[in-house]
Amino acid sequence: MKKILVTGGCGFVGSNVIFKLKKKLYNYRFYSLDNLSRKGSKFNYQRLKNDGVKNYCFDIASVKKILKLPKFSIIIDCCAEAAVEVSKKDYDKVISTNFLGTYNLLKKAKKDKSKIIFISSSRVYSINDLNNLVNNKKVLNKEIKFKKKIDEDFNILNPRSIYGFTKLSSELLIQEFSYAFGIKYLINRCGVLSGPWQYGVEDQGFMSLWMRKHISKGKLKYKGFGGYGNQVRDVLHIDDLCRLLTIQVRKITKVNNLTFNVGGGLQNAISLIKLTKFCQKITGNKIKIRISPETSIYDIPYYVTNNKKVSAIYNWYPKKNLFNILYDLYSWINTYKKTFFKN
Repeated sequence: MKKILVTGGCGFVGSNVIFKLKKKLYNYRFYSLDNLSRKGSKFNYQRLKNDGVKNYCFDIASVKKILKLPKFSIIIDCCAEAAVEVSKKDYDKVISTNFLGTYNLLKKAKKDKSKIIFISSSRVYSINDLNNLVNNKKVLNKEIKFKKKIDEDFNILNPRSIYGFTKLSSELLIQEFSYAFGIKYLINRCGVLSGPWQYGVEDQGFMSLWMRKHISKGKLKYKGFGGYGNQVRDVLHIDDLCRLLTIQVRKITKVNNLTFNVGGGLQNAISLIKLTKFCQKITGNKIKIRISPETSIYDIPYYVTNNKKVSAIYNWYPKKNLFNILYDLYSWINTYKKTFFKN
């Protein structure tokens, strides 16, 4: 039986990938690599263990340990320090995990002739160019009704955050290893992902955070761009990403060496202020949201994915809308709030 290694396998994305793909790809055995350092990872580890999935518990920066692992047909690299703001504070960790980790996996892929699917980020794109898409005055005082969608040809030069740099650098290194050593790869530049098993915090996972705080009547704040909550992101349900990955694994021998933007698209685009209204409607709770007007140098006012390329190649489209995402979060958080969440 062929084997698939999912790095970051006990995290939000990785654990969902294993559980969802395992149900569809019967001719593969799945393995996880995760050092269990993130919130919820130990619980996901136990879930995977109960389902017969082995986790290799060590840091992805350890190349000696990675090279000693069994041979895998495919590596799905979900491992990353995903909080953009963290990259200003703990850049050693971000570069070690996000870039050197990918480098180590490429050494392994070269040794075993494995294929690799890399979960990249929309943050590879220029912050300045994304800021210039929208008149900041509109962001400060009124709803954004702009309908631009970002495709794979958008500018990747200029500052993009240290986090974005590591993801773009990993992409380029994958392409170089492919050119030099014939490694087959796919790169998915994902925007905001959400759904069950996401332990949302302020810097990462805002959909989960917003729903959890409305359920518990906790504290939230609109940060940046005047604190009006008008900045816009599109959101993709984790199930839709897993459905795409299932197709990609099945076709990777024939369809490979491509880069895709993957996101919720214009139909799943939402501002923070609209998200608040949705959460109020679903939970029946209203909470006071504070204002923090100062904008981080890493924040952007707008990002909506153009899925044209990935849809054309795989006939894939997001199936779950914003209400599906929020109701799934609502159900999951209510089920586990006594286990995981204090507020």
